[in-house]
Amino acid sequence: MTVTRVTPGVVTHLTVGQEPTMATQRLLWLMRTGATDRAIARELDVSLRTLNRRIARLQSLLGVQSRFQLGMLAAELEWFAVPPRAQAAGE
Repeated sequence: MTVTRVTPGVVTHLTVGQEPTMATQRLLWLMRTGATDRAIARELDVSLRTLNRRIARLQSLLGVQSRFQLGMLAAELEWFAVPPRAQAAGE
């Protein structure tokens, strides 16, 4: 299955299996809790800069402009269907 998301000037194709990765699900789950960026970065054991780059990459991938849009689209794509494990493999 391929999901095509059209946003003004942006077309994104996602093939099932590429996203959401376990790391992406964990990041989105933490964002969903309302935790601060600092708390999320600490939980993921990354710098704030790395966290912001990951969020920006997801926004670009999905063709959205805000974190709110990111969350809404992630929910629409059912990326929150299953809570991620406490520790994703390889982290």
